[in-house]
Amino acid sequence: MSVKTLHELHRPLGSTGLMVSPLGLGTVKLGRDQGVKYPNGFQIPDDDEARRLLKLARDLGINLIDTAPAYGRSEERLGPLLRGQRQEWVIVSKVGEEFADGQSRHDFSAAHTRRSVERSLQRLETDFIDLVLVHSDGNDLAILNGSEVYATLAALKAEGKIRGFGFSGKTVEGGLKSLEQGDCAMVTFNLNEQHEKPVIDYAAAHGKAILVKKALASGHVCLSPGVDPVRASFELVFEHPGVASAIVGTINPLHLAHNVATVAQVLRSQ
Repeated sequence: MSVKTLHELHRPLGSTGLMVSPLGLGTVKLGRDQGVKYPNGFQIPDDDEARRLLKLARDLGINLIDTAPAYGRSEERLGPLLRGQRQEWVIVSKVGEEFADGQSRHDFSAAHTRRSVERSLQRLETDFIDLVLVHSDGNDLAILNGSEVYATLAALKAEGKIRGFGFSGKTVEGGLKSLEQGDCAMVTFNLNEQHEKPVIDYAAAHGKAILVKKALASGHVCLSPGVDPVRASFELVFEHPGVASAIVGTINPLHLAHNVATVAQVLRSQ
């Protein structure tokens, strides 16, 4: 077995019963090139390029894929691209944010939440989604305390349409609150930004799942000469026992292979 793959490094996603690769593939760049916070412009890959990227991810031992309605055409492209492979992937999607005509809008009502999940099931051509996260607008506590989104996701879980649910937020208070009833929190955690660490601590203590977004600071990490920013980033992320997986949204096959090799080295050296 090559040391440069993640096949034998899969780990539990909290208490969901799901096993996930320590690196997940984010797919915003498969569906949207407006209003994304990356340092360089990019071209959305065509179907052949996307298919090759997904095959490479699978060959490298990645089984976690992250999408969202707010990622433009990402979900509707993934449905056909993943045909016949459903059992090989743990699929994470979101509710609460819509993106159209270059603008985001948010809706956390029960009706929209249910409609959004049903639409994601159709687009992804699947009977269930492994994990659905609330795509917060930043008002984390207001969403959790004042909307029906969490109760609706709990109902959808009871119906078998989703296997787990959680919250992709921006505040420590929201992250902690979301884990009281939810299965997973997605937090920002990188060399530049570590204020959500208490959420990871809580998850580790309570058997909940953590997915890390922006582990590489969306490509913005800069360190002193001679320090590999990718390795330093993943060392920080995986030093914490509460982290299940880091989502990295690359469409560059070389970057993907380098990220996988780096994570494999970091985890084997711990």
